[in-house]
Amino acid sequence: SMETAVIYNSDLYFEHKQWRRELFFWEDEIKSFKNRLSELVVRWTDKKMLAKLEHYQNQFIIQENIINKFLEEINVHETNIAAHYKKGEDVLNQFLVKKHIEFRNHMDNQRRIYTDLKKEFYHFLSEYM
Repeated sequence: SMETAVIYNSDLYFEHKQWRRELFFWEDEIKSFKNRLSELVVRWTDKKMLAKLEHYQNQFIIQENIINKFLEEINVHETNIAAHYKKGEDVLNQFLVKKHIEFRNHMDNQRRIYTDLKKEFYHFLSEYM
């Protein structure tokens, strides 16, 4: 079971690396989505359309803020792990593992939200462009 499994720092670091890579990738994608939006804003004067563009603009800003918050949390978590490691505790304490699993859930959740937003955005682009 999860409770008795021994979890090592290296396992968590590995997952952190994956998460970081994914978050940086989202960040890049959002940059290109926002560029696309700025191109479109120039082309449209229709109020309804501009409202939609603004909606996506806002959604992407929200996502960027979440990404930054997540990257920050990963850094804090790694600092905590490193502190334990220095004390020669390679096997992680329960609290850090619990935090890690919570964060994994946040990450899964956010991945779903972001994927849905992207689908919606692509659908929007194909409808209007």
